[in-house]
Amino acid sequence: MTIKACVFDAYGTLFDVSAAAREAASEPGREALAGCWQALAETWRQKQLGYSWLRAITGAHCDFWQVTGEALDYALAEQKLADPELRERLMALYFELSAYAEVPEMLTELKAAGFATAILSNGSPEMLAGAVTSAGVGGVLDAVISVEDVGVFKPDRRVYDLVGTTLKVEPAEVLFVSSNGWDAAAAAGYGFQTAWVNRAGLPMDRLPWRPAHEITDLTPIPDLAGRL
Repeated sequence: MTIKACVFDAYGTLFDVSAAAREAASEPGREALAGCWQALAETWRQKQLGYSWLRAITGAHCDFWQVTGEALDYALAEQKLADPELRERLMALYFELSAYAEVPEMLTELKAAGFATAILSNGSPEMLAGAVTSAGVGGVLDAVISVEDVGVFKPDRRVYDLVGTTLKVEPAEVLFVSSNGWDAAAAAGYGFQTAWVNRAGLPMDRLPWRPAHEITDLTPIPDLAGRL
């Protein structure tokens, strides 16, 4: 069965989750952040994911914007940056994260080749709309799917169900792409063809499933989709 749809995780896959801290650190008067922005960005992301998993398994769902803010509060406290204006600035930058450089051309190639394209993300609809608009890729996406439609975060199977419901495809007809090894692995267990975007050269997660393909950026996706 050939691939009909290419579906992407958003944060860390299409959009650079470190961009908010990096951009804020480059602004005048941000010397304290400039000295720790990488550590802050790493903690922010780790807590964002960790809080989403804990909320999913305990049934304490809230939207991803709240999770993102709570994770940032932890990261700021860890770095002893008690600055409400900085928090507001970081959240504003996160709302319009930069896309990775290869994203617009890659999505354009997929659309030209006849593939359906979509985002499947933990992000709230408002967050995703902000990032998609900022990146200018709305015209090459057929759907932007948020977990808010089912009220639980990935990797719950109900989230992956949304792809078939929205795009009218079978799991084996989907190439699912994520920078999160656990997400790519869980999607493989669900039945998607999967590609893990391993930009950092991390080891494979020790889980019951493995992504079928490992790449270092998104450039190979159109060719890969065409060969599956």
